[in-house]
Amino acid sequence: MATSPQSQSETIGLKRTLRFRDLVLYGIILIQPTAPMPVFGVLYTESRGHVVAVILLAMVAMLFTSVSYGRMARVYPHGGSAFLYVGKEIHPSLGYITGWCLVLDYVINPLICVIWCSRAAMNFLPEIPYVVWAIFFALLFTILNCNGVETSARINAGMAAALGVVIVLVLIASVRWILHMAHPTAAIFLDPLYNRASFNSGALLHGTSIAVLTYIGFDGISTLTDEAKDPARSVPRAIVLTCLITGILASIEVYFAQLVWPRGAAFPDITTAYVHVSGRMGGPILLAIVNASLLLANMGSGMASQLGAARLLYAMGQDGAIPRRFFGAVSLRNRIPRNNVLLIGAVCLAGAMILNFDLGAELLNYGALLAFIGVNLSSLLRGWRHGRWSQLVPMLISLAGMFTCAVLWWNLSPKAKVVGTCWAIAGILLWLARRRYTVLPGEAA
Repeated sequence: MATSPQSQSETIGLKRTLRFRDLVLYGIILIQPTAPMPVFGVLYTESRGHVVAVILLAMVAMLFTSVSYGRMARVYPHGGSAFLYVGKEIHPSLGYITGWCLVLDYVINPLICVIWCSRAAMNFLPEIPYVVWAIFFALLFTILNCNGVETSARINAGMAAALGVVIVLVLIASVRWILHMAHPTAAIFLDPLYNRASFNSGALLHGTSIAVLTYIGFDGISTLTDEAKDPARSVPRAIVLTCLITGILASIEVYFAQLVWPRGAAFPDITTAYVHVSGRMGGPILLAIVNASLLLANMGSGMASQLGAARLLYAMGQDGAIPRRFFGAVSLRNRIPRNNVLLIGAVCLAGAMILNFDLGAELLNYGALLAFIGVNLSSLLRGWRHGRWSQLVPMLISLAGMFTCAVLWWNLSPKAKVVGTCWAIAGILLWLARRRYTVLPGEAA
């Protein structure tokens, strides 16, 4: 019997071609293999020289959370995201607030990329002031996005491969440096993990709360459920393995960097500290290679995150969560939400003038950690409603993820918590105003 066109259209879907290793590779590219390099100086300063320790502690929290993400991706395979999980398992209102906090991540990401790129450009041309560079990169990202210039998946994969080569060069140079050290002791090699003289539990937890930035992006794998082979098995495993690989690779990168840089010595610039460490181990040539590579990587990340934020605001505008006339408008020429791109470009420019990189990183983590708490709680409640004691181990993992993320959120700086909470309150007020003044279908007079 012939299949009708209607039944054929109902069965058409995305092609399931992505294997387990494809998902892991996608996750690593999304996070970027050099993720700890831009934030190295901040982590070193805030943790009092325990960068490896905070990277590993953050990995533990993210592994717990990645398990919860994997479990929820099985339940909601279409368009998996934190606000969907929270909205479905807890309450739609909390799902909205979770999504609103994630908007902060999307907006802050291009902002800190503008800050970092400006500092990196000053390593090449220090005579040009920071303000000029900040204006240049904010305008560059905005103009390119307004003209519909996007990086393709092939370019992103090529950039990830190039960054992998840079990591190898850095590791070779650091090993050469260590082999030429005069009379190294065992204490020197343990110093990146623990130094009794500088250890402080509060500083360690604060540094760990910032180190979460190294892992941001692993949850993006959950959006590929419709294209994965055996998604119920491959997606959760890929999310966990991506976090594990990222943590191990990041620990190796910062471990050798700490061995090369003398403890207590100030960085020429805390934002681009890893670049100067590379110069110490490999001379001006390696400094230029690392600086240029990270500059290009952050430019790509800044452009992509600005457009991603613009599209998220567009979706919220179309949904009516924010004013549709402004946020839901699309440019007829390039089919992009031009108003949102321009708005975020203005926010990036203004933010780059008043914020530093470390505060921007903490603000990004403010929303991310709240979203992670919500995902862990959703997974916990899901297990309790649909299995109870048979789901004891997954529930305990979700509880551990929720607890560790809550501890890290609490150890963000007071300034970051104040600014982030103001953003969350603004979202709540906007939601209340929408409920009060929006006329729902069937309610019109």
